[in-house]
Amino acid sequence: MARLNARQLLDLVLDQGSWESWDTPPARVGISETYAAELAAAQEKAGTDESVLTGAGSINGHRVAVLISEFGFLAGSIGRDAADRLVSAIQRATHEGLPLIGAPSSGGTRMQEGTPAFVQMVRIGEALLAHKAAGLPYLVYLRHPTTGGVMATWGSLGHITVAEPRALLGFLGPKVVELVTGSPLPPDVQTAENLGTNGIIDGVLLPEELRDVATQVLDLLARRTQRVTVTVGGESDGSEGSPTSQSVTVTVGGRDVDAWTRIERTRRPERPGIRELLGHASTVVPLQGTTRGERDSGILLALAGFGEEACVVVAQDRAAQSKRPFGPAGLRTAQRGIALAESLGLPLLTVIDTPGAELSGAAENGAIAGEIARTLAALVAVRTPTLTLMLGQGNGGGALALFPGDRIIAAENAWLTPLPPEGASVIVHGDTEHAAEIANTQRVLAIDLAELGIVDRVIGEMPDAADEPEAFLTGIAEALGHELTGVRQKGPGSPADRAARYA
Repeated sequence: MARLNARQLLDLVLDQGSWESWDTPPARVGISETYAAELAAAQEKAGTDESVLTGAGSINGHRVAVLISEFGFLAGSIGRDAADRLVSAIQRATHEGLPLIGAPSSGGTRMQEGTPAFVQMVRIGEALLAHKAAGLPYLVYLRHPTTGGVMATWGSLGHITVAEPRALLGFLGPKVVELVTGSPLPPDVQTAENLGTNGIIDGVLLPEELRDVATQVLDLLARRTQRVTVTVGGESDGSEGSPTSQSVTVTVGGRDVDAWTRIERTRRPERPGIRELLGHASTVVPLQGTTRGERDSGILLALAGFGEEACVVVAQDRAAQSKRPFGPAGLRTAQRGIALAESLGLPLLTVIDTPGAELSGAAENGAIAGEIARTLAALVAVRTPTLTLMLGQGNGGGALALFPGDRIIAAENAWLTPLPPEGASVIVHGDTEHAAEIANTQRVLAIDLAELGIVDRVIGEMPDAADEPEAFLTGIAEALGHELTGVRQKGPGSPADRAARYA
């Protein structure tokens, strides 16, 4: 595929005529005549005065700051002048409160300047961390090729990172690796597609798709501060108060259905799960992996919109778990989602629907118990509003890891247990034949937890979501929009507040 230069990509992604350059001429202090000649030749070839362009523009009306490489200028390498330009732009974006988009394409730091250029990556990284600490988003589009110090700093610090197809992305370029180590890298290991498969980036996008996805993300993030009119009983109350400040419990079916029957309902293959629920969201931007080389399909991560609200979704995907239970990597993906919600200032929605976490030697070696503890602790301590949805099955510590929230709602047939009833039956009776009896005596249901004050709201099924999926999903999606408004307006609870409901 033909690769776009910096100006071509800006023209493709930004609103027409919106680009405003922030760049001043490079200083070029203390350089040799030979290097000056190289820089002049590079400028003639690339049509730019440095390897990066910075400035501001708009994407579908959203004003953003942009850092973009021009590979035609000395392979997009970063010297002191380019680093000064990047740091200045990042700091200006922070000062102006702008989302930041980085589009690197570079071989790394500039060899003509040696170590003084190399250490500039520290300044760039610090500026980006300050931008993110201000609650401002940083979105990255990795272009072919991106390696070296650029990949190891501003190419890898995004909240969300995608890449162009077949882009070469890695720590060092393959030729350098082979010359230094004497051995070639495995084929395709440094491709965008492989990074996506391994949970290092969130996806692969054609340049033509970037504008639409960026618009979706920016639209969702714009909802963080918008004013919402709350509707109660069909009439607007015109206030900013929480619509969910009191517990609301609705049980359709009540106590005429025993726990075992409800558990069996949640195990039906036809029962809708998180992917079907996201089909009822207004916007979904799927993310994936830990960004640290792990990906687990049993945990779904996304930005999503329900009603007037945006949130980060961390959800157990029951359908994917039918092939393989989620393991330590899934829990670390959940931890990424928790941190992402806090960093972006978005409410966090966790969704519980699991037959249980992975039970294997590999999971034990991957510290699954420790990752459950760390996920649980992160969720209790996160400084952003949290909403928990019990969608169906809730088995074991893997379910508990996503359970604590500022507000907890549940489908009528949902449940939570320390072990599957069959496992509890084995412990108590030495067989699985007493599973139904165990389930009916342990208060495992969402409606039991509502009576105990642990669950705040139960959403009825009539009587089984598997038989009325569209009505069920529509009701859940509407409830999520309403509840997210409530938790956002109320603000995050303290760790003590979140633990108090279990006392």
